[in-house]
Amino acid sequence: MSEAFHMADVRGKRPTRRRAVAVGELHAGADAYAAIVERRLPKGDALVMAEIAGLQGAKQAANLMPLCHPLLLELVRVRCVPVESRHAIRVYCEVATEARTGVEMEALAGASAALLTLYDLTKPVEPALSIEAVRLLFKEGGKKGLWLHPAGMSDEERAHYRPRSTARLDGVRCHAITLSDRCAAGEADDASGPEIRRALQALGADVALEVLPDGIEPLRSRLLGLAGEGVRLCITSGGTGLGPRDCTPEALLQAGGVEVEGLAEMFRSESRHFTPLAWLSRARAVRIGGMLVVALPGSPRAARQGMEIVSPLLAHAVAMMDGAGHA
Repeated sequence: MSEAFHMADVRGKRPTRRRAVAVGELHAGADAYAAIVERRLPKGDALVMAEIAGLQGAKQAANLMPLCHPLLLELVRVRCVPVESRHAIRVYCEVATEARTGVEMEALAGASAALLTLYDLTKPVEPALSIEAVRLLFKEGGKKGLWLHPAGMSDEERAHYRPRSTARLDGVRCHAITLSDRCAAGEADDASGPEIRRALQALGADVALEVLPDGIEPLRSRLLGLAGEGVRLCITSGGTGLGPRDCTPEALLQAGGVEVEGLAEMFRSESRHFTPLAWLSRARAVRIGGMLVVALPGSPRAARQGMEIVSPLLAHAVAMMDGAGHA
């Protein structure tokens, strides 16, 4: 069998909510444009048929492109917007689902099918048609979050589709603590803490980093000190396993932490997509005064994946501690 082509292996990814919107235009000229928007083309209502074709096109993406993963789509919306100034029909295709891979190809297939249908129904009255500027407007989901096309979006497009990025932590004081006897003794380099710091800094947070030995102390005392200094968010890595020196959960509770059970449950549930050993983790989340503490496993990979899982909730959690509502 040839190795020239292969479908991407997405088994190691976790399913996340995915959304993509594609856009393109049919340029028809003044007379054909009028016939389209006045719904008097000889073959019938091109705008309605284009929306139906766009739905079908999005659902058939995997049949059209051999290396495209078949996906169970949860939403397909096609919108045809007349643009009189250019004598054009601007077509949007919005696709969403929860999956291990994105839906940008489905959105592009839907927009293209709608545009081709407009072309097919319009060509009896005007053969000099053109399909232009088919592109991805934006996509959401996965570990990279929101991506916007460099060409940008209009105010109307932004208001209609409301692209969502991870809520930011601009200016929020954060702390990352690695629990490791070897790192604290200088026998090994800390690789987990920098992963956490990078993830928090990407959200705009002000992050300090330190290393402590395993055990209940000095972590318990340090957490109380950080809470007293006004730190709002502390992410720890290490000490959440079953080993005799894995005492991070106990340190959090002995510091008077009030458990935030959902965060720890979500971490384990989502981590199962990366490893079947996720259920052995004693990852924990607590509130100590006005500081949220999230305890993640100690490996760099687990720290990176853990931040991918919890990052979307951190800004809202901090806001809730300040009295904001759940919405």
